[in-house]
Amino acid sequence: MRWFKRILWTVLLLTLATVGAGQAGLFKGTAPTDLGVRDGKLKAPSTSPNSVSSQAGLWPGHPRAQEAQVAPLALKNGDGPATMAALLEVVRVAPGAVVMQSGPDYLYAQFTTPLMKYTDDVEFWLDPAAGVVQVRSASRVGNSDLGANRQRVEAVRAHLARR
Repeated sequence: MRWFKRILWTVLLLTLATVGAGQAGLFKGTAPTDLGVRDGKLKAPSTSPNSVSSQAGLWPGHPRAQEAQVAPLALKNGDGPATMAALLEVVRVAPGAVVMQSGPDYLYAQFTTPLMKYTDDVEFWLDPAAGVVQVRSASRVGNSDLGANRQRVEAVRAHLARR
């Protein structure tokens, strides 16, 4: 019985220390300096399973091109500017989101989880040639995001469709 109490206290202390580290911002990571659109492409998805991109297939030889692929966002009634305006409103009210850059054809936001303060970088680009909004969502730290970035993109897609 005594060993069980020790294990229980150890687990409790480790949990509190981990949450404390998250609240102190130790899991936030550093914002990438290479975001944005270059040569008609957003940044490549991460090589670890913690990102998704509608342009994953445009990076030849990328080890996660297939797993990271997510569909781009459709334009609302074929109207790019209206879609970007609606997208901005969806992101502005999303939990944990802070809009970092917003323009007529590009939107960059940071999403932070409430408990552990993990930060993900999310980009949306109005691709005039393809007639869609390209998207990339990636975690800054860790190996796996447990599907959080894919779920976020799909939630944004669903909210955008309801507008």
